[in-house]
Amino acid sequence: MNIYTFNQTTGKSVHQFNSRGVIIHPLLKPDDPFQIGYFYLEANSVLGMHPAMCDQLLMVTSGRGWVRVEGEEKILVEPGMAIFWEKGEMHESGSDQGMTAIVAEGDTLDPDRYLPLTPLKKEYTS
Repeated sequence: MNIYTFNQTTGKSVHQFNSRGVIIHPLLKPDDPFQIGYFYLEANSVLGMHPAMCDQLLMVTSGRGWVRVEGEEKILVEPGMAIFWEKGEMHESGSDQGMTAIVAEGDTLDPDRYLPLTPLKKEYTS
């Protein structure tokens, strides 16, 4: 048996897209265009506006934060919510308090097949 860590202190900082306070741990990165990672968004963090390089699913596991697509208002997200961006969609996310999430990226993602849609979209207020 091997035991590994994916603590915030051992991850990789994300600096692209004017991001700040974001740490990722890649967890799965096969040769096919698909990967899974674990994000730490610190208090007062932002993962800056950027295009989705492929379909992306962000699954919030703890804390609270916000997401938005270009030209729209921030939407509050919390544990149990999964946010899906299609390839090419301009988006950003962040947190005032801190938030952790699992991110899956790949062209074969199909959240409609397994997850119910959330009808409620609360605008984020800081």
